[in-house]
Amino acid sequence: MGNCWSLQSSGDPPSSNTAPNTNNQSGSIPLSTGLSNLRLIKNGNSSSLGRSSYSGGNSRLFSSSSSSNNNISGNNTSTSFRGSENSQISRVREDEEFPYGQILDAANLKDFTLAELKAATRNFRSDNILGEGGFGIVYKGLFKERATSKRNEDLTIAVKRLNSHSIQGFAEWQSEVNFLGRLSHPNLVKLLGFGREDGELFLVYEFLHRGSLDNHLFGRGSNVRPLSWDRRLKIMIGAARGLNFLHSLEKKIIYRDLKPSNILLDKEYTAKLSDFGLARSLPDDHTHVSTRVVGTCGYAAPEYITTGHLYVKSDVYGFGIVLLEILTGKRMVEILRFGESKSFDDWVKSNLLNRAKSRCNMDAKLEGKYPPNLASKVAQLALKCIQPDHKVRPSMKEVLETLESIEAANEKPADNIKRTTNSTAVQLHGLLDGS
Repeated sequence: MGNCWSLQSSGDPPSSNTAPNTNNQSGSIPLSTGLSNLRLIKNGNSSSLGRSSYSGGNSRLFSSSSSSNNNISGNNTSTSFRGSENSQISRVREDEEFPYGQILDAANLKDFTLAELKAATRNFRSDNILGEGGFGIVYKGLFKERATSKRNEDLTIAVKRLNSHSIQGFAEWQSEVNFLGRLSHPNLVKLLGFGREDGELFLVYEFLHRGSLDNHLFGRGSNVRPLSWDRRLKIMIGAARGLNFLHSLEKKIIYRDLKPSNILLDKEYTAKLSDFGLARSLPDDHTHVSTRVVGTCGYAAPEYITTGHLYVKSDVYGFGIVLLEILTGKRMVEILRFGESKSFDDWVKSNLLNRAKSRCNMDAKLEGKYPPNLASKVAQLALKCIQPDHKVRPSMKEVLETLESIEAANEKPADNIKRTTNSTAVQLHGLLDGS
């Protein structure tokens, strides 16, 4: 667990699907057309990336045929990216949402020009940088859309400028368009469009004002605002809903890179999963996907590290680690690195499920303002999620149901009284200590 791996993509074809029956809230969301393998155009004899041509109107991003092979160089293909100038941006501007998630019939992504993205980001100025990941730098931008929406106002966007000189960067770009181009859910970041020009690759997303969960939990400085217990619980549930949606699809999607930096927050602290560059779809007749081990230290499930077998419940393991980090405000990988315990399981049992120690191991930024009994239930849930044997971990549906029951208990007056009493006791303890 102490070793880190570089973020690499296996280049395996991601997948997509058709619109589900939104009345089916508890079962799997059906996908009548399997995910086809995305292929890119080739300009003449050159395999460099060029701009796509439009055929007019709205057309599918994915072909219904699955006979073509995934080919990064794009040999013998026609363009796979088509859409109208009245793009996904207009749809997003009207805040069109599907409360239980939707597979869009057509991706309808905007093909941004390099000139448009330079204008939006002021030529990718360094003071517009929002963050930097393994595949590229993300910039804040202001897009002046040509008048197709009712509101006719500028749109704040996030532009990821990818490293197009590596197969990994290209594969992530391809995977993002495949998955986020067709998936719509309140707890998934919206992909507005893409760009490819002069050998560069771009992805354009909705801008989320609160930034990443990572910054709120581990960041420093005057701009970092501590998260209250209620907001932490809301974030847990939002992230769980996003993962449950991916796992409920008929052709299940394994997210593979759940961590606080990939959970973004909007103005209302709604959690949205971002960065689908490592996502994989699970074939209908398989229990797992075999792939080279990629991801981030501390969040990858043990069975994936040791065998390269990626299961749906490998995501559940990562979610359990995130739950512990939300509770404690500590990076779990640092706990093991500093030798505080031999395993996460041992640490949770000794420090969060031990009444004598639990309070001092909760995030100090909570200032004791949380219901101890409910925090213990979250810790118990996290312990179930991080079990070494993936077969005994709960499903994300079970995880979500447990968190929603904890939220319901959190809203009861009795629990609010307990929370206030606990906070008063902490303050009194500080006075007695002379602090």
